[in-house]
Amino acid sequence: MDTSMDTPPVFTSIDPRLEPVVESVLRRNPAENEFHEAVWRLLRTVGPVIRDHPEYLDARLVERICEPERQIIFRVPWTDDAGQVQVNRGYRVEFNGTLGPFKGGLRFHPSVTSSIVKFLAFEQVFKNALTGLPLGGGKGGSDFDPKGRSEGEIMRFCQSFMTELHRHIGEHTDVPAGDIGVGERELGFLFGQYRRITNRYEPGVLTGKGLAWGGARVRKEATGYGCAYFAQEMMRTMGSSLNDRTVVVSGSGNVAIYAIEKVHHLGGQVVACSDSGGYVLDRAGIDLDLLKEVKEQSRESLSVYADRRPGAEFVPGAKVWEVAAEVALPCATQGELDAEDAVKLADAGVQAVAEGANMPCTIEAVEVLRDRGVLFGPGKAANAGGVATSALEMQQNASRDSWTFNHTEARLVEIMKEIHTSCYEMSERCGAPGDYVIGANNAGFVKVADAMLAMGVV
Repeated sequence: MDTSMDTPPVFTSIDPRLEPVVESVLRRNPAENEFHEAVWRLLRTVGPVIRDHPEYLDARLVERICEPERQIIFRVPWTDDAGQVQVNRGYRVEFNGTLGPFKGGLRFHPSVTSSIVKFLAFEQVFKNALTGLPLGGGKGGSDFDPKGRSEGEIMRFCQSFMTELHRHIGEHTDVPAGDIGVGERELGFLFGQYRRITNRYEPGVLTGKGLAWGGARVRKEATGYGCAYFAQEMMRTMGSSLNDRTVVVSGSGNVAIYAIEKVHHLGGQVVACSDSGGYVLDRAGIDLDLLKEVKEQSRESLSVYADRRPGAEFVPGAKVWEVAAEVALPCATQGELDAEDAVKLADAGVQAVAEGANMPCTIEAVEVLRDRGVLFGPGKAANAGGVATSALEMQQNASRDSWTFNHTEARLVEIMKEIHTSCYEMSERCGAPGDYVIGANNAGFVKVADAMLAMGVV
């Protein structure tokens, strides 16, 4: 886990009318640096719509948008295989439900804190707004680490977690999904406990479920696929595409694997990807079947991939960003791509960077990329494919229907194209054509703010 946000970011360049909001966020949320940065990243870019809509300030919409509707923190006691009682902390932040039920994943990882969950929930509000679907924003999780735990221990933890969480969620209230450390197995345990406690079969209460019990096709692939589609749309604004482009992807988990898969479908060649131990370089193009076997089935290091793939090289302890490429897709975790990495990418001729993870690029890295004329797709736009497909799963659950893979993917493509169009057109309206940070932040902000204004003070 990157520690670049362990110290408070330096805040500069903001509309003076928004400075009191930033000061209030810092004062009311002490030591929550990840959340501070997420708020700062948004507020430093929404000056154009604030100037065009003074009614937002009159109604104190900015202050209300920066304050979660509800923050739930709870104890999660469970018993390990040795019979010892363990205690973890659970979180659910229901940040803004103006556009629909709160929607966002659950993350099980030792790094989970109130600040992490709050920043993710804040980002989720605007990501969900950009999809154009009726979704509010939320996020949750626990500092529980599934790694190294037996299936029985994970089951008992999930059951204890849901015993508390069930009273706060529902298909019309709050619909969690998976995130880091929470896959189909964990969601199965969570859903089973929800059904047991409530005596209701309510598939719409969780998304990312297995196909046999209410899940949707393409959900596993959606975030990675969506990131590749967004990168494709960015390249098209330059009269180009991903076809025949050299691409590097960070990570080798679910998002990275399916971003790689879709880049290959679109004619690009991914030559490198990474894990916590380093990166693998494969100039012939990543062998997707072997990568899936190593990371999804065997759950081994990428060094094993290099051992089994002629011509591939594993580079331990290094960042994948030192590999020259025309397109880069950071798909691992927040803060993984810093200013030094951005300079290396830009010097090597990168044309576009699209975030598959949540805030993987530091503020300084984003500034370098924008200053160097690199197209940059922020996570709230580029990785919205996952939540978009979650909404499609909710639609199928509500109608007791099941769509084909091709139909669901076609809807995903349509949504990602609409997100790109929305961001690009807003960037033009703000006088910064092609600046997807300004476009995404202002487009998402306006959708939420207008809805809040229409509903009055609630």
